[in-house]
Amino acid sequence: MSVPMGPDRLVAALHAEGIRVVEHRSWRTHNRNHKGPWGPVHGVMIHHTVSSGEASSVELCYNGHANLPGPLCQGVIAKDGTVYLVANGRANHAGLGDGDVLNAVINETPLPADNEADTDGNRHFYGFECINLGDGKDSWPAEQLDAIERTAAAICRIHGWSADSVIGHLEWQPGKVDPRGFAMSAMRNRVTGRLRITPGKPTTPAPKPEAPKPPVAVKPKFPVFPGRDKFGPGKSNAHVTRLGKQLVKRGHGQFYSVGPGPKWGEADRRAVRAFQLTQKDLKGDADGLPGPLTWKLLFS
Repeated sequence: MSVPMGPDRLVAALHAEGIRVVEHRSWRTHNRNHKGPWGPVHGVMIHHTVSSGEASSVELCYNGHANLPGPLCQGVIAKDGTVYLVANGRANHAGLGDGDVLNAVINETPLPADNEADTDGNRHFYGFECINLGDGKDSWPAEQLDAIERTAAAICRIHGWSADSVIGHLEWQPGKVDPRGFAMSAMRNRVTGRLRITPGKPTTPAPKPEAPKPPVAVKPKFPVFPGRDKFGPGKSNAHVTRLGKQLVKRGHGQFYSVGPGPKWGEADRRAVRAFQLTQKDLKGDADGLPGPLTWKLLFS
């Protein structure tokens, strides 16, 4: 169990890692602790702001907006590598995410697919918003990526965590894509390397960064087919819900008047059959019950 750092300790940790820190307004007492507990903390979550402009982005993360009150994170990482601290305590950045992912972060094991939204992430993660439009085209300057690496390493170093405690929002909450434009696996590798360096110890100058390359598409995470026995009349489980939600995403939601939900029903059968009829490899076996091939094509 890790108790969250206080403001003095956080500032000292960031400075020790060589980060330029700006303490923004009343950040030391700015939080949402009145809405729920802050801690124990288990990791660091990286986001992008979907905004441009340093001053306006920092104010947005400090104040929030009509639909999401601030603060929206503990810190904002600017494109020049400056870290603006905007909150000390609970912040509205992670929302509800996958409890299995949290357990993996705690145990520092490989992350499972984030397919549930059942756990309060605002309580358990430090959040850092990185100024970027999040359109896959806006650049990630070397100075900003370096600051993300150093910030994550600084927090991991204090709490005794490895880089496996650093995740992206897209790895926590279903439907999220941030941070978009670099891979979190690559950032974790950078943090691992940073944690091998003693803070303040001179290091070999980094080579001149190469010209930015187009973002590499991240391969989707496909859930494993749970077996035919999970579907059909009388079945009720989370796999039926997952199937129904994916059918809605693929354009077959017209069969559901309510849901989809965990209990198998006629709407599920009709939606599965409609999907099967759209697949040339399934038309001859469009019985409305998912098998391994239906599952694979549905989630691909």
